[in-house]
Amino acid sequence: MRPVRPNKAKKLDRAPRARDSIRPVRPAPKLGRHNQCATDAAAEVASTRAEAEAAIAEAKKAHDRLVEAIDLLPEGIVFLDSDGRYILWNKKYAEIYNRSSDLFASGARLQDTIRVGVARGEYPEAAGREEEWIAERLEKLFHPSGRHEQKLSDGRTILIEERLTGDGGIVGLRVDITELKQREESFRLLFDGNPVPMIVCARDNGRVLGVNAAAVQHYGYSRTAFERLSIRNLQAYESETPWAGEGQSSEEKAARTWKHVRADGTLIDLAIYSRHLVHNDQPAVLLALMDITERKRAEARLAFLAQHDALTGLPSRSLLRQQTDDKLIQMRRGSEKMAVLVLGLDNFKSINDTLGHGVGDRLLRGVGKRLRSILRQEDIVARLNSDEFAIVQGGLARPEDAAQLCRRLLQAIADPYLIDGSSVTIGATIGIAMAPNDGDDAEKLLKNADMALSRAKTETRGSFSYFESGMDARAQSRRKIETELRDAIQRDVLQPHYQPLIDLVTGRITGFEALVRWPHPERGMIPPSEFIPIAEETGLISGLGRSMLRQACSDAAKWPDEVRVAVNMSPLQFRVGNVLSLVMDALKQSGLPASRLELEITETLVLEKSGQVLATLHALRALGVRISMDDFGTGYSSLSYLRSFPFDKIKVDQSFIRDLAANREAQAIVRSIVSLGKGLGVTITAEGVETEAELRCLRAEGCHEAQGYLFSRPRPNAEIVGLLQAQRDAADGAPSGKAMVA
Repeated sequence: MRPVRPNKAKKLDRAPRARDSIRPVRPAPKLGRHNQCATDAAAEVASTRAEAEAAIAEAKKAHDRLVEAIDLLPEGIVFLDSDGRYILWNKKYAEIYNRSSDLFASGARLQDTIRVGVARGEYPEAAGREEEWIAERLEKLFHPSGRHEQKLSDGRTILIEERLTGDGGIVGLRVDITELKQREESFRLLFDGNPVPMIVCARDNGRVLGVNAAAVQHYGYSRTAFERLSIRNLQAYESETPWAGEGQSSEEKAARTWKHVRADGTLIDLAIYSRHLVHNDQPAVLLALMDITERKRAEARLAFLAQHDALTGLPSRSLLRQQTDDKLIQMRRGSEKMAVLVLGLDNFKSINDTLGHGVGDRLLRGVGKRLRSILRQEDIVARLNSDEFAIVQGGLARPEDAAQLCRRLLQAIADPYLIDGSSVTIGATIGIAMAPNDGDDAEKLLKNADMALSRAKTETRGSFSYFESGMDARAQSRRKIETELRDAIQRDVLQPHYQPLIDLVTGRITGFEALVRWPHPERGMIPPSEFIPIAEETGLISGLGRSMLRQACSDAAKWPDEVRVAVNMSPLQFRVGNVLSLVMDALKQSGLPASRLELEITETLVLEKSGQVLATLHALRALGVRISMDDFGTGYSSLSYLRSFPFDKIKVDQSFIRDLAANREAQAIVRSIVSLGKGLGVTITAEGVETEAELRCLRAEGCHEAQGYLFSRPRPNAEIVGLLQAQRDAADGAPSGKAMVA
């Protein structure tokens, strides 16, 4: 609505017309004295009228220019006289008060329009206290002291600023700040209710201007205490402010981290996001504080675990290589030597199996602590794998110094460990590689020390061994055998040879033990002692054992019904857990009755006493398969093992049979075993019989069966059929008790 303009000044008279101004001037007629005075007065009046009209026209132009000028302003402007009556206002003023614009008129009093507006309900703040509110508003009008805000019924907020003029009038400014107030309210809600700690700081000195509840809770300072602080008081060390560097993007600033101090003195890591704003009319910065303390700890933990063993906290193999190479660089600058030790715990698996992995873990931590405690600060100790540790010590004058270190390590480890109220003991074996003679880099030294450890475990378990150059050649040979053995198993090259089992009463063949043979294209027949240990260490024994079981059952199915076949089973096959299915498949495919199959197991398997192993053995017995304990007397044999499972046969190890006729102690042992077998109803078989004297002693002690080179070497299946046929042909003429095999 267009504002009502003040009344225009009325013209005093008609202005001269344009055409009158261009009439030709004629000489005035001569008049008398009285007439001359009248003429002069008229001229003066006309001149005064012309000047007044010109002044009015100029004032009108100035007024119009003023109206046009204030109409261009984005703020509302109003001019009042000393009585508070309207003189002039612009379009924006009328737009702001669009509901009251019908009341605006020159000469109308502002207080009257306010009173009508209150009656209409246009000022919600006046509800219930109308007269009091009007009085407060008029007080601000006639005694202006600054800015104040006015709330309108449509939800808008108007900023009012009024000033007195020199003639006692009033000039007023009106600004619609509704959007600004909404933004402030949104900011307040976002700031105060945000779960992220936030702080508003002065941009120039970092003084804290405001904090939200999350910041108060996170830092532990009260709001009052915060108001006395600056952002630098919170920083753990002297550094630039988080918003320093105007050229940086928000992402670059947020990627930087600061350490702050809580009220209790604890340090926290923060990623700080900053944004410039105006707070209470002064330049400020809003800081959003993301606590990344736990994330930094997790990152540090992950970085630690990447190079350390999680169980013992010792360096891992990767960090060990790096530290060892660093020590080698230092060693090359002088003449001293460096020792790399690989320490393996003895029989750690049996502790895990018998006492549980929890005890095993605590034992490993205990070993790690003892190793660390007896080494110097500059020495290195690391965990390589399940039961192996590495130690690196420099500054040695001679290789013998490493031996002294080994003795101290072995003695420290051998002392009992108290775990869960029980005393646990364990031994260790150590392999030694010396730098620079045995290698000039960490990987080679570790490999050579590991080879020395393997030799020590084989020959002098519980002691230590130095690396020798020949060990590497043997290791190369071993790796070649492993590769070729894997290929031979895949191509089904390995073959079973059969050694007969002889009944010492009748002299007849009761069965054959299947013994694996490897016909190598270059080396000829490789004995099992060379490749069976490798097969067990590398896991190839599973495939090898499956192949031998299948072939042995297939060959035995073609033998006479009374002849059995014995097949050796590795403990590893039982740990895999598929022995029962392998046996059932082999019997089904070959057609061999289960009663003609005999499985030979070692005492190591019985020692484990696991429920899975015993369940498998009982299931095999239920099928009709016979179970034999091989190499009895060489390991941890005891009567308790025989009670854990009812064996069908016990095989006496050949170490007790060798020179049996001349060895009274061996005779006593064999006599005890035979007596035990008779008492338990178990067949006793003697292995490795090579002389007639040994055979006579076994018969004299009442041994049931025997096998060995005295009767026959292991033979391929092609010869077994002929051997059995020759036995049948000679049976009628053979004296009782004489072995029929030659």
